[in-house]
Amino acid sequence: MTTIQKGTSAERTAENQRATFISPPHQLSFAGVLRSEFIKLTSLRSTVGLLLSIIVFGLGVSIILGLTMAEAGVPAEPSVGFMLDEVTIGTVLFGQLVAGVLGVLVICGEYSSGTIQSTLIAVPSRVRVLAAKTVVVFLAATSAALIAVIGSWAVTYPMYAAFGIEVGLTAPGVVFALLGAAVYVGLSAVLGLGIGTLLRSVAAGVATVLSVILLLPIVLSVLPASDLVRSLHLLSMSKAGDAMAGPADAGGGLLDLADGYISPGAGWLVAVLWVGVFIVLGAIRLRRRDA
Repeated sequence: MTTIQKGTSAERTAENQRATFISPPHQLSFAGVLRSEFIKLTSLRSTVGLLLSIIVFGLGVSIILGLTMAEAGVPAEPSVGFMLDEVTIGTVLFGQLVAGVLGVLVICGEYSSGTIQSTLIAVPSRVRVLAAKTVVVFLAATSAALIAVIGSWAVTYPMYAAFGIEVGLTAPGVVFALLGAAVYVGLSAVLGLGIGTLLRSVAAGVATVLSVILLLPIVLSVLPASDLVRSLHLLSMSKAGDAMAGPADAGGGLLDLADGYISPGAGWLVAVLWVGVFIVLGAIRLRRRDA
């Protein structure tokens, strides 16, 4: 008596396929990967708290500086440079560190919990995963920083007006500098993401981010003065951030290592170069090593 097997050959083959298999027509689009990464970023209290802290630090420092402006001294006339320093210092100084930690947690948190394996099963293209994380973390950190700098300008504007030194958004270079400060914070988050992808450890990643952003300029500033040391200090990540958040010098050119001048445009290039190196190194390790 012959046993009749139920189902066609194609059906049996489909049943025997691995549960993790995703046929090409049903693979997530890049927009879908972006959406999933955004959900992961906003569903964790730690990452949302870090984004909110960028806004709190930015606004808080600017308000404190505005309230104590009379004791610290004010310029005799409106100054774009003075206003930008007061408005962006909190966002740039603290935001770069917070954003760097955020970038590390976005990737290392998945490694520590083991969910990175589920992510790579759903999206086999590892570069696509990293690209989606890069876009999401950059936009999230930049948006938070932009809220902080615009809010700081708006809140402190009446304080400066009381002394007759208010500067509007229409003043030359103001909008570009505020945008530069926000973008720098977003790039700091991508820097942390690249370092986290490369090291795959929260502790090591955070320590490296703090070293690149905070410790390196301090070490360079205490080394014996030389052309090399001055050039390295000028081309550091944090110095690039200061340039991005500052006004342009009409006669300063793009970059002058001898005079220690770096323009906002050069600051953008230096910051992107720092970030690009670490994100590329992270992508190479992500592709070549097991999760």
